[in-house]
Amino acid sequence: MTKQNYVVLVDPSDKEIGIMEKNQAHLEGVLHRAVSVFIFNSKGEWLLQRRASHKYHSAGEWSNTSCTHPFRGETYHEAAQRRVFEEMGIKPQIQQKFQFIYKAELCNEMTEHELDTVFIGFSDEEPVINESEVCDYRYMTTSDLLKEVEHFPERYTPWFKKLFPRIKDLIEKEKKEHIEDVKQS
Repeated sequence: MTKQNYVVLVDPSDKEIGIMEKNQAHLEGVLHRAVSVFIFNSKGEWLLQRRASHKYHSAGEWSNTSCTHPFRGETYHEAAQRRVFEEMGIKPQIQQKFQFIYKAELCNEMTEHELDTVFIGFSDEEPVINESEVCDYRYMTTSDLLKEVEHFPERYTPWFKKLFPRIKDLIEKEKKEHIEDVKQS
């Protein structure tokens, strides 16, 4: 099994319990590690990617900037940095924000069941997409993205739809805290 073909299985407390071939893990809906990266530009716009049309699930759907499964022995941060460069050709500074567990039914009788570690970063680098992973990218304002996800949810990956409101609220909260800090200094 090559690194790219397996996922690290975990229990709900993130204790490693083994590895499994990636497609098999998605067919069985087994809990495994993942990372999701959300990048914003200096205008506060979300950098989204559209998954390549040949991906084994969620093909052609819009999603967060990058996502992957960490290799055994690789930190979440290393996995996130690796994958955002592999998919989008950029090297942003990123910060881990939270972990959550979700389960979502996908096409092809697959189930995504992940302990997802979420990162946020900022970059004005122009993406250079890896066309074997990503077929398009775009920047969107929060208000435009909110409208589109509401009216066309089928265009977005299941994990993005779960994370979008949480990331939106987190960004708004951090922005308010920053404004308060500036006022007090």
